[in-house]
Amino acid sequence: MQAQAQPDEAGVASRRRVLMLGAVTAGAVVSIRPALAQTAGSVMTCEIPVPDLGRAGQFIDAEGNVVPSGTKGAFPPVARPFKGEEVKRALRGVQLPGTTYESSRAYVNYIRRLQRGQGGFTCFASLQMPRG
Repeated sequence: MQAQAQPDEAGVASRRRVLMLGAVTAGAVVSIRPALAQTAGSVMTCEIPVPDLGRAGQFIDAEGNVVPSGTKGAFPPVARPFKGEEVKRALRGVQLPGTTYESSRAYVNYIRRLQRGQGGFTCFASLQMPRG
């Protein structure tokens, strides 16, 4: 829907009306951009626990499966959730902070297997969405 300035008595668009329309349009642009920036920022700071809280204390094997604690060759749960920004870098091949090469791969495999309803799924899914 495009607003048009109404002509005044002389048939010319009133200057005041044109300025008002411009101010309204500029206000919409200013309010949308910070919202997009805030959304992108929240994606980078969202958190993914490994494993999710429902399986806290369990280990993660090399394939990313949750296994009983103490399972040989599996990795203990992480001390703190990973931030979205850390996971995004790890998906590109950078090691997750505070991990070894092998444990980082196992944790990334776990994260890739997240499904709806698991802690961290929404964060992981939002990392997959293209940014415009």
